[in-house]
Amino acid sequence: MLKKPLRKLSAFLFRHRLEREMEREMRFHLERETEENMRRGMPPTSARRAALLSFGGVERFKEECRDVQRPRRLETFWQDVQYGVRMLRKYPSFTLLAVLTLALGIGVNTSIFSVVYGVLLRPLPYRNGHELVVLRQQAPLAGADNLGFSVKEIEDYRAQNQALEGIVEHHSMTFTLLGGQEPELIQTGVVSANFFDVMGVKPLLGRTFLPEDEAHGAEAVLVLSYKYWQRSQHGDRDIVGKRFRMNDRPHTVIGVLPPVPQYPNENDVYMPTAACPTRSSERFMANRNARMMSVFGRRKPGVPLAQAQTDVATNANRMQQQYPDVYPANRGFRAVATDLQDELTQQARQTFLLLLGTAGLVLLIACANVANLALARVLRREREMAVRAALGASRGRLIRLLLTESTLLALLGGALGIVLAIFSTGLLVKFAERFTPRAHEIGVIDGTVLGFALAISLLTGLVFGLAPALSIGQNLVPALKDGSGQSTASPARQRLRNSLVVAQVAVSFALLIVAGLMTRSLLKLQQVKPGFDVERVLVMRISPNWSKYQSNEDYRTFSQRLLDKLKTQPGVLIAALSNNYPLNPLGITRGPNRNELQIEGRPLAPGELPPQADFRVVTPDYFDTLRLPLVSGRLFNDLDYDPKKPVALINQALARHRFGNDDPVGHRLSLDRGESWATIVGVVADVKSYGLQSAAVDEVYRPVAQTFGAGFLLARTKVEPAGLIRQLRGAVYDFDPETAIDHVRTLEDARSEALASPRLTATLLSLFAALALLITAAGIAGVMALAVAQRTHEIGIRLALGASKSAVLWLVLEQGMRLVLVGLAVGSSGALVLTRVLSAWMNTLLFAVEPADPLTYLLVALVLAAAAAAACYLPARRVTGINPMIALRSE
Repeated sequence: MLKKPLRKLSAFLFRHRLEREMEREMRFHLERETEENMRRGMPPTSARRAALLSFGGVERFKEECRDVQRPRRLETFWQDVQYGVRMLRKYPSFTLLAVLTLALGIGVNTSIFSVVYGVLLRPLPYRNGHELVVLRQQAPLAGADNLGFSVKEIEDYRAQNQALEGIVEHHSMTFTLLGGQEPELIQTGVVSANFFDVMGVKPLLGRTFLPEDEAHGAEAVLVLSYKYWQRSQHGDRDIVGKRFRMNDRPHTVIGVLPPVPQYPNENDVYMPTAACPTRSSERFMANRNARMMSVFGRRKPGVPLAQAQTDVATNANRMQQQYPDVYPANRGFRAVATDLQDELTQQARQTFLLLLGTAGLVLLIACANVANLALARVLRREREMAVRAALGASRGRLIRLLLTESTLLALLGGALGIVLAIFSTGLLVKFAERFTPRAHEIGVIDGTVLGFALAISLLTGLVFGLAPALSIGQNLVPALKDGSGQSTASPARQRLRNSLVVAQVAVSFALLIVAGLMTRSLLKLQQVKPGFDVERVLVMRISPNWSKYQSNEDYRTFSQRLLDKLKTQPGVLIAALSNNYPLNPLGITRGPNRNELQIEGRPLAPGELPPQADFRVVTPDYFDTLRLPLVSGRLFNDLDYDPKKPVALINQALARHRFGNDDPVGHRLSLDRGESWATIVGVVADVKSYGLQSAAVDEVYRPVAQTFGAGFLLARTKVEPAGLIRQLRGAVYDFDPETAIDHVRTLEDARSEALASPRLTATLLSLFAALALLITAAGIAGVMALAVAQRTHEIGIRLALGASKSAVLWLVLEQGMRLVLVGLAVGSSGALVLTRVLSAWMNTLLFAVEPADPLTYLLVALVLAAAAAAACYLPARRVTGINPMIALRSE
């Protein structure tokens, strides 16, 4: 019973196998016939039609035409992908080089985008963060960008506000916290009771402030920041309810904040306004000029920022009219409102966008390089493309095939680039910390960044794959006639490849110019002398329990006895106290402590603004500790303690600006609007206190014995100061166990940190430029290697006719360097235009260097030309080893 079905199955299999063999035989002969027809000069379509008519007749030709008209798109796409994978595996050297090049370009862009997105684009981690605004009072005619707010002014804005549903205040102070293992100096944010409600921040543990916490006489309470809770309290989840002692009264912890960025500065703890001794004093609250608070608000639903700005400006005008003595017209008093997100990122925006732009240039160079490699590869595969076209593949199908291969390459490069981005994100977070408190929001690579990496990979594949794909000509007959399997590049294709090389050189030149300018700026900064001796000076911030030292005499005794003890410590040469020190990072961030200055006998003209000066409180040995030269007069001494005989020192900048050629010694000045006058007893040299790139500001020095509050200890040592830190801390604790110590560093560290931001920016740009230079050099070497391979026969003839190897070497070098010189010319013109357009922007990033600095252009041109010459020399050097007989047989 099974014989008949088995016979049918056997016959079916035999017919199927026979049909398969006949099909393969027909395709073999069809290919040969098509090639022969095309050798005779027939166009590809006509040649294929003639071949089909020979082996299958009209019906077979019509059937294949219908198959072409009804392509199975998904199956065709999958076939292209499979073929692309086989081609990438077939040419591993090309694949590896292209993937590594693209990985570097895509990885750099993904890393920088993760920073740009995390800092500039990501929504604020607050409830409806786009509604939050920062209020700022300004006096632009007096050079004051941020005056701060007084209690009276905050009350006026709250009473007259129409556009904001909440106006809250914030200021930051340092207090000594007792109750732990040792006294701790903590940064304390003093805020309105509804501050966190307006910000839209919910506590991680416990609660935030209530209105009753702000009432006069209320129990003192604290809310801890997340970082402080983790660092000093080790993440204790039972911290709520714990009591600490601060400002001579107990404070109870009521909550812990989540890990959110803090603005305008990072704080360890927060307290309500009623708990701050300064903010809650009646004298301070009644003084409209006592400005030290920052103010925030939340726009009402549907209220645009422009309306909020108008409302705030109207309130400021109303106060100016109501209190003309407090807001003189010659200062240009005004109030503005800006988005909190813009305020958080304003210092970072320029630098991050510059880095993103340079990263984009690196990717552009990588695309040009891989496109050139792909063009060379298409040239070698031109006969394959001709055979496919002869067998019926349309030009669109061939282009799609090559774009599929380029996309696969780009996706592989993107995957490797994401790995590189993951490893580099940590370094970029540390870099971003110097510009914005949002740096910690730059987390791991998330969905948005992955989407960016995928999009840029696909776009990259399209960009570098389109040029070689479109270079496939309509007439592929010459490729079939060439028996070597390689074709000579057409003039159009050669121009395209040369243009890509020129573009690489030009873009690399522009990128190297930016890096060169930043590097020269950094070198100029490193050569700046700060005006004092930074070697072997230790700085630490000390904060005694102020409840024990409430009068000037108490603090004068404390400071004198402490310095006497420290000066006897082994290894200490001299020590002093000051309310600040040069190149203090916090001082650089916040700017000078400007105070209005009056000079006796020099009344102001009508409408003239009073001069301003930075105010510094020091002990007599401060100048010897810093080795700050005395220009004229005398320094402070131990006799300058009588408050009835106030004295002052000024720096050269103030003497030059306010006294001209007159001797300022003996004149009197006032920093409190004429309530008290101090006699100038000397002039000291200028110091770059607020950044090496900043000019010295006018400064007035007063002795600690006649004022109050010098919280920084400076000690010049005989040995490396780092080795004396523990010894000096112990000496301070022995003297007063309730004195907190932090902010320990050397002045050398402070100087290095002042250069950290420009140094890191220059380093990143230099890395990008070096990467671009490497990719460009590799691209030039690849182009020259292909050029040498295509001219092997010509070179063999030249050598056979007696040409010297040096002449042939120079011939090849000349061909490559001609492209490089054109690229340098284009790049120079482009860089000049670019720097001119961005001159105002770049001037904020550069120091003592012009955007069109000729020395930088010359050095960059020499470096790029040298790298290009080396890239041309390697393939040119191989020419000299060619055997003329082998070269003549190459075709």
